[in-house]
Amino acid sequence: MTARKRVSPRSVGSDLRRVDAHVIRRHEYDELPELTDDMLARGKVNRGGRPRSANPRKLISIRLPEDVIQRWRATGPGWQTRMADRLAKLQSK
Repeated sequence: MTARKRVSPRSVGSDLRRVDAHVIRRHEYDELPELTDDMLARGKVNRGGRPRSANPRKLISIRLPEDVIQRWRATGPGWQTRMADRLAKLQSK
C-alpha cells in the first residue's frame, strides 16, 4: 500500500501576514450589521465529532502474554473489537 502525497503543499489562498498586520479602524465597524436578538435566537451551536455512544468504551490496561496478542493481531485489522466481542460473549454465558 502506498500513501498518496500531495505534489505541492496546501495553500490557504490568502496573505496571512497582511491579514495579521491589519488593524481594524473605526470606520470599518460601521460596515458591520447590528446584532439583534432575532439573530442570536437563530444561532446554533454545532458540536463536531462523533455522536455519543449509548455504550461507550472505557480505556483499561491489561497485561497479556505476547503469544496471545500476536495470535489476535494475526487475524487482521479490527482484532481489538473482535477480542472485546469474544469477552462480551463469555460474560453473557
